[in-house]
Amino acid sequence: MQGRELRGELDAFLVETEQDLVAFRRDLHMHPELAFAEYRTTQRVAERLVAAGLTPTVLPRGTGLICDVGSGDGPTIALRADIDALPLQDEKGVSYRSTVPGACHACGHDVHTTILLGASLFLAQQAAAGLLPGRVRLIFQPAEELPGGALEVMAQGGISGVDRIFGLHCDPRVDVGQLGLKSGPITSACDKVVIRVSGPGGHTARPHLTADLVFALAKVLTELPAALSRRIDPRSSLSLVWGRVEAGTAANAIPDGGVAEGTVRCLDEDAWHAAPDLIKTLLESVAGAYGIEATMEYTRGVPPVVNDEGCVQMLSEAAERALGAGAVVSTHQSLGGEDFAWYLESIPGAFARLGTRSPESGVTYDIHQGTFDIDERAIAMGVRVMATTALTALFESTHVPAADEITSALA
Repeated sequence: MQGRELRGELDAFLVETEQDLVAFRRDLHMHPELAFAEYRTTQRVAERLVAAGLTPTVLPRGTGLICDVGSGDGPTIALRADIDALPLQDEKGVSYRSTVPGACHACGHDVHTTILLGASLFLAQQAAAGLLPGRVRLIFQPAEELPGGALEVMAQGGISGVDRIFGLHCDPRVDVGQLGLKSGPITSACDKVVIRVSGPGGHTARPHLTADLVFALAKVLTELPAALSRRIDPRSSLSLVWGRVEAGTAANAIPDGGVAEGTVRCLDEDAWHAAPDLIKTLLESVAGAYGIEATMEYTRGVPPVVNDEGCVQMLSEAAERALGAGAVVSTHQSLGGEDFAWYLESIPGAFARLGTRSPESGVTYDIHQGTFDIDERAIAMGVRVMATTALTALFESTHVPAADEITSALA
């Protein structure tokens, strides 16, 4: 297929479906579902795929699904979208505001889901016309925010036989019509740590007869992050940041217990692997100095997303073809966590940042906020990128066409 033919077919497809996709996204936005509770979302997606002649397989928990497009001959390329929402209140004054108290698509997963659905419907048309030189696996993944959804997909064989995988995420710092790309690490590792301290309590008039636990806990809170910054290569950007601290119930009583919870984020995979033992050693040192008992619960979250250079090149080529020259912009590694990383531990792939900011307004609605929203033109842009990426990867992964035929087909 000539490049202009593909663009023309995508244009025609989106003329017919763009408004329907926008309505689909708004429906998801109005009915957000939290991790591993995305039953309605899964059903809505499955219904649309079945109507397109596809055969989706819902994951055993009843949330999330996998669906193949095309034949078993040739390479298999996976496209992934996450479908869960965040436990936040929607603060927007729009007609499609969340109808579920305390739940909101504040990270753009409704957008990702809609984009993959649109790409799926287009690719189904291509497959019916005999234009897919392989298979595209659609992964509508639950529970990215928990996390755990990616591991659930993998446990069910979701990436078995897949040669490459691609995904994208809304980026409110990038203008609509642009795609942010980076080879190598593009996100951070992210883990959770819970520290519980205990010691003899008593009256604040006699702190010397107690462990002065609140003071000791404050030392843990300040000295652990400070010590980490001196024990790990600063280029790894390992950081421990507290999100919840609790101790005591009265101003004149020293408590006998306290708790602190936080996250550990890291840009470097080696430092990520070393973090739990190092933090435990430092905790024991601080606790011993102040005569308190301290225990640590360390929960692995996700490693960094490390983009494969070849897959980034495929994404870049696809974005230029789909969106035009100059659409690809460089992006920086963030300290945010993303469980797409688990797929890339097993197979090559790439993760992109889709521009969702309206250049006319210049307003940035940051993710993980109740005010988050997008310029809905980004939906069609995302469909173009994902569909073209799948076709680019299929043509460039197969050994049937010659190199000049590949260029001619997708240039």
